[in-house]
This record gives sequence, structure tokens and C-alpha cells, in this order.
Amino acid sequence: MSRPGHGGLMPVNGLGFPPQNVARVVVWEWLNEHSRWRPYTATVCHHIENVLKEDARGSVVLGQVDAQLVPYIIDLQSMHQFRQDTGTMRPVRRNFYDPSSAPGKGIVWEWENDGGAWTAYDMDICITIQNAYEKQHPWLDLSSLGFCYLIYFNSMSQMNRQTRRRRRLGCHPASPLPQGQTKHSPHLKHFLPCSLGDQTTHTPVCTWLPPGPWEQLAGGPGGWKMGVARECNPPTHRRAPGFPGPMVGGLGGDGAPPSNRAPRPAGMTGILLCAAGLPVCLTRAPKPILHPPPVSKSDVKPVPGVPGVCRKTKKKHLKKSKNPEDVVRRYMQKVKNPPDEDCTICMERLVTASGYEGVLRHKGVRPELVGRLGRCGHMYHLLCLVAMYSNGNKDGSLQCPTCKAIYGEKTGTQPPGKMEFHLIPHSLPGFPDTQTIRIVYDIPTGIQGPEHPNPGKKFTARGFPRHCYLPNNEKGRKVLRLLITAWERRLIFTIGTSNTTGESDTVVWNEIHHKTEFGSNLTGHGYPDASYLDNVLAELTAQGVSEAAAKA
Repeated sequence: MSRPGHGGLMPVNGLGFPPQNVARVVVWEWLNEHSRWRPYTATVCHHIENVLKEDARGSVVLGQVDAQLVPYIIDLQSMHQFRQDTGTMRPVRRNFYDPSSAPGKGIVWEWENDGGAWTAYDMDICITIQNAYEKQHPWLDLSSLGFCYLIYFNSMSQMNRQTRRRRRLGCHPASPLPQGQTKHSPHLKHFLPCSLGDQTTHTPVCTWLPPGPWEQLAGGPGGWKMGVARECNPPTHRRAPGFPGPMVGGLGGDGAPPSNRAPRPAGMTGILLCAAGLPVCLTRAPKPILHPPPVSKSDVKPVPGVPGVCRKTKKKHLKKSKNPEDVVRRYMQKVKNPPDEDCTICMERLVTASGYEGVLRHKGVRPELVGRLGRCGHMYHLLCLVAMYSNGNKDGSLQCPTCKAIYGEKTGTQPPGKMEFHLIPHSLPGFPDTQTIRIVYDIPTGIQGPEHPNPGKKFTARGFPRHCYLPNNEKGRKVLRLLITAWERRLIFTIGTSNTTGESDTVVWNEIHHKTEFGSNLTGHGYPDASYLDNVLAELTAQGVSEAAAKA
């Protein structure tokens, strides 16, 4: 592949259009639980664009073009993806990319997952990798994007800087993406500048917006911007077609109680009505209900079947370091005649020496020795497992890098803090007859220890105390007991880079999801969510925390 030039994400104005009147490729993306924008496939992007052209405030059934997305629907009016079987909603956005960028050239950079399938990087990472590749850089450090990986172009591999594990890297052609013409159509001329991808929050106001003055109100040399809307009183007899009753007045100016008022058009409907000179009611997007109503101390009760109301963790007591070789040999069986296949840690063949030969030296561990993990049966070079263990928490446990099976008791690197839990007399959505378990995590700022990324350096702790919620039923109490165990093993939090803010050396969640939204599920971190308790039990099991493991 030749390596000419580079490209990237085009800056967009309020309508989601780049400033220049040329065609750009359009990529639709959804926001995952780690606050990363993930691209839909080219087929899905074409499908969304086709529906958008027909009905800009309609719904897109993703299962019509991708069988794996059968439960999902996109509501173009609210710009959210809705999962029908769980009720989970996630924001979506419509982005334009330069034709010279990786998506513009139809190039997708991917990494090989544990199942042997290829997983696409986020678009910003794809563009960064493509730019480095075209500039003929031998390697690329992704830490500036919040990932502890190094990309090596000569071996086409991705390496985890902490575990030293390598995965295969692929650069594959993709189906052509849809193109979006950035030249504004005449009927878009008076559109209210509200982004298709980034929701604009503004004060609720019923406004009369004739098409003429709006350009002066919103237009500007730096792109379209939201101006300060003028509140006017339109003729009360004018009604928008298809919407009964008066459309505007004051806030509730029609005199009807809120539950009986006529429906207010929003989203693309409101934009089109505004362009036609019809009255529009602009409403604020609903806010998540993060906390319950105030609770008096007398109403706070212990959780039945769970002793105590608080657990504290202190600084890790450094025990005499266990010999990595002894730990590895405890869980492995020597293989005399290994198969001719890859060691998925160093990506060298098992019949040859470990890729760590010359890098790591351990007495008694020859680079060609191969072992099989006792429970799952996966095979690796002994030296590779010693290297992986030495780069980890060194707590006497070992985790299979292929199937994630845990040998021994896994502990984490959570900083010192306090976990409180109790009952409050309020119900969660979806659990109307059940009280709620409230968990409060509190971790102060401090200094990183030897097990952390930057020993001796200060770490921050944003957003504490953090409040989380569970239903007070049998499964909810089971989750609480296991979360307490995970807390005591220092597995709930870790120190790393925030996916939300990009801040490094800060306390972040550690792959065990919590519900932090009490009375709604607008962010995907609340209720109702029928599968959450089962999902978090599976996440706890993946960390080696389960009732079965406790009894073993």
C-alpha cells in the first residue's frame, strides 16, 4: 500500500455539515459504555442515510440490513439508539470525514480478538494509525488517545505496554461509505442549527420563528451557532398540519394542564416547521435522575443478610514477592511435544523459542519450554507467561490471556478508600415494590504505589463519593455480597486514563459496571435494565469473584 498524504475528521457546523461545499464520507457512530464513539458498518451507514432522506424524524430498524442488530432501532428525532429487549438507549451521531482520511479511502484498521475475529478500531484511532502508516513511521504510541498500546507496522502487531501481549494488526479494505454533499439545499436554508450528532441543550421556550430573521440570528462566519431566540406571540389561530390544538403560547400558555396539552413537535419536525414559518416549541432534552429524594438517617437501614454497613481498604501490604517462575509452574504442566501453532503472547510458534528470549532471563526457564494451563488447557511458552506475570500485579494469581480463566485469587490495584451500603425507602424503575440498596464509594486523592502506572506520582479521584444502586431482592443482595468481595480484593477501581475526560493518573472504573443513575436510564447507567444483574454477575465471575469460587 502506498503512503501518500493524510486526512482526518472535518470540523462541522451545527447541522453536521463541514464548512466547504464538497462531498465527504458520512459515518454514523454510537457511544458505548466507555464513552467511545464506535462506527456502524458501511452497510448500516447507507441504510441510515436512506431512511434519513425519506423521513428525517423517523426510525431506523437496523435489523433490516444486519441480522446481529435485530434488537436495535435508531430514533432520528432524538438521535438515540434503542435496544428493544433491554430498554437501553445510547446516543448516536453523524460525522463527516475527509476523503483523504482512512474512512474516506475505504480503509479499516482492525485488531484480532481472542476468538480470532477482527475488530475495527474507533474512527479517530483508524485515522491516527493510517496517518502514521502513510508517513512511514515504524511504530505508533496510542497513549495520547487513552490506550496503553504500541502499534508496530513492520510486524503488523499491537502490543499492550503493561502485559507485553501482542495481537495481530490488520489493514483491510471496507465497503464504500455513503457520501454527504455539504452544499446546503434551499429547503435547509432556514433550519434551526441543531446538530444531528451533538445534542444542543437550551432553555425551554415557545418561540415564533419566521424564516427571514433567523439567518441574522444564527448565521456567523465561524459556522452556524445557536443564537438567543426571540420570544414572540404568533397568531393563536395558526396550527401546524397534523398537530391538534394551539402549538404555542407561553410556557403552558394554552391553559391546559401539562398532561392534557397538545403535543409539541421537536427534533427535525420542529426544524421543518420553523423553516415554513410555523410556530415551534423548543424543549430541553430530559435530564437523568441521578439521585433519589432526600432520606433521613432514621430511614436508612442495614441490608438484610449482609453484615455491617461499611468496608475499608488500606494501602497494599507488600508481601515478600513470589518468584514468578514458581507461580507459573504451579498452574502449568510441561508439554514435551508442543503443536506447531502460535503462542498468543509472543506470536512466535510454540515449536520455536519464546519471543522473550534475550529480553527476559530466568534460571531454569529455557526459552523453548512450553506448558499447558491445567484447567483450560491453553499452551504458551513458560518464559512468555513469566513475562506476563512479572508485568502484572504479582499477587500469586495467573489469568489465561486467551480465555481469561483465573488461577488463584486475583487482586487488583484499587487505591485505599471506603465502601458503604444500606437500604433506602425508595424504589428503582422496574422494581416498584422493592426498596433500594445504595452503595457509596469514596476514594481520596493520594500517591501511587509500586503496583500503579507511575509510582510516587500523585493520582486524582474525580466524582467521589460515587453513588450506585441495586434493587433489594435476592439477586440484588447477591450482587452486593460479591461487590463487597471485589472491593476487598481491590478490583472495583484502578488508576489509569479516563475514557470520559482523557485525564491520566486518575481513579477509573475497572470493568465491573455499576448503575449510577437512580430514577432514569438516559445515559445507559440506570434502570430499567432487565439484564443488568445477570451482566454484572458475569463481569464479577470474569474477575474471579463468584459464589462458586468462594466455596472452592
